[in-house]
Amino acid sequence: MQPYIKHTSIAALMDRSNVDTDQIIPKNFMKKVERTGFGINLFHNWRFLADNVTPNPEFELNKPAFQGAKILVAGENFGCGSSREHAPWAIADYGFNTIISTSFADIFYSNCFKNAILPIMVTDAELAALMAEISANEGVEFTVDLATQQVTTPGGIVISFDVDAFRKESLLDGLDDIAWTLKHEDKIAAYEELNKKKLPWLWTNA
Repeated sequence: MQPYIKHTSIAALMDRSNVDTDQIIPKNFMKKVERTGFGINLFHNWRFLADNVTPNPEFELNKPAFQGAKILVAGENFGCGSSREHAPWAIADYGFNTIISTSFADIFYSNCFKNAILPIMVTDAELAALMAEISANEGVEFTVDLATQQVTTPGGIVISFDVDAFRKESLLDGLDDIAWTLKHEDKIAAYEELNKKKLPWLWTNA
């Protein structure tokens, strides 16, 4: 997992509420368990016309001004629906590493941190201000600093956000659950050796 670093990036606007995981990554594209390769299918039913190839000119993320964005600013209850982890996989593979909203579905919120995505919760007023700045200047770049837990904009908006300390450290260090576990590999090995001596019958086929 790549460490999350302070960055200044284009902020793309998706002024939609209740964006569910089936829209984020439709079920017909969930055909593998690798985390990569899903970005092309992100928001497929919205991004493409009926031929499944031609970009839909009416879909907001297809706007030239939003190309290359790492920050997604969206409406409330983002990531609702089924708990598929393919949703954050697709978001990360597309290029987003930050999502700003007033609320997220719980499982989706947790899955973001496991996939190097920072979900930031703001107030209704703060979200409205961010959306207004993007609408007035599409292609505007916001700065996200996880270390100081702040979002700043060229228009002078400064938003402080909360994040769990363990999740913050994990993102900053680029450590997923497996990597965190392996940091204690020596202690795990020592425990196993002691356990083999105490309960050798449990290890006869190990």
